[in-house]
Amino acid sequence: MPEEVTKIQEMIYELLVREVMTKEVISVMPSTPMSDLREILRAKRISGTPVVEDGRLVGMISIEDFIKWLFDGGQASPVADRMTSDVRTIYDDEPLVQAVNKLERLGFGRLPVVARDTGRLVGVITKGDIIRGLLRHLEVDYRNAEMRGARSSHIFEDIQADRAALKLEYQVRGGDFSRGGASAVRLKTTLLRLGIDPQTTRRAAVAAYEAEMNLIVFTEGGCIRVEVEPGIVRLLAEDDGPGIPDVERAMQPGFSTAPDWVRELGFGAGMGLPNIKKCADRLRIDSVVGRGTRLEAEILMERQGEPERDSAQTRA
Repeated sequence: MPEEVTKIQEMIYELLVREVMTKEVISVMPSTPMSDLREILRAKRISGTPVVEDGRLVGMISIEDFIKWLFDGGQASPVADRMTSDVRTIYDDEPLVQAVNKLERLGFGRLPVVARDTGRLVGVITKGDIIRGLLRHLEVDYRNAEMRGARSSHIFEDIQADRAALKLEYQVRGGDFSRGGASAVRLKTTLLRLGIDPQTTRRAAVAAYEAEMNLIVFTEGGCIRVEVEPGIVRLLAEDDGPGIPDVERAMQPGFSTAPDWVRELGFGAGMGLPNIKKCADRLRIDSVVGRGTRLEAEILMERQGEPERDSAQTRA
């Protein structure tokens, strides 16, 4: 049986880092004396800060670095001598889920946020920022849902036909990480406007996001087609990429063939196909090495008053 997707999980996929990050960044310069760092951290109530020179991030200095400096004698020295120069960052236009994954994988408390086009520091994101941002957007979303509630109607209610279906198509370009998740967000908006129930919409949006990122990470691009019929949303993702040598192994959580540079960006965690499977009532994957992959996921719509489904026919 597919797992329920919560509103929080949906928002993690939908929101961008820039929508929840702290934009007013407390920073220091490489020349800032280490002796001044204690008062900066204390006054601003932070446990670390970026080191910036001419608007560009050159390092990070933390309370741990300061304590180690004290243990080493506290000799006069600039921040540049104690900072970490190999800094892990995240782009401001990345989906929030990438920040969540990166913070968890690296065990960091914060990530500097940089602009993709200029490389300049534009913010910092922490776990606290993520929680506050989600709560803030939840409140806005619930208000919007109340406003929509009185006027939403299901597109199929007034259609008289033996079979009715709405077909949607989204083109995805390989390697275009700056637009990762854009198709899934557009699909979610469309399904809500059609009056599709929130739970079905969330499951479809998460499945579409994972399929979209697989196209971006592993192929030169492909197409996601969505067919909406009474009672079902059918998602089809196709590409002419390298194919999947072992589909069964690829379905195992954590297994990934993504190169290191992709993992450094926060992608390729090996949860794409498992997450699609969790969201789908039925899943079929046909892949030929060197020729491409065809993924088809079916999501049954929630209906008021119906008993919960006992099982799902999931094939991989």
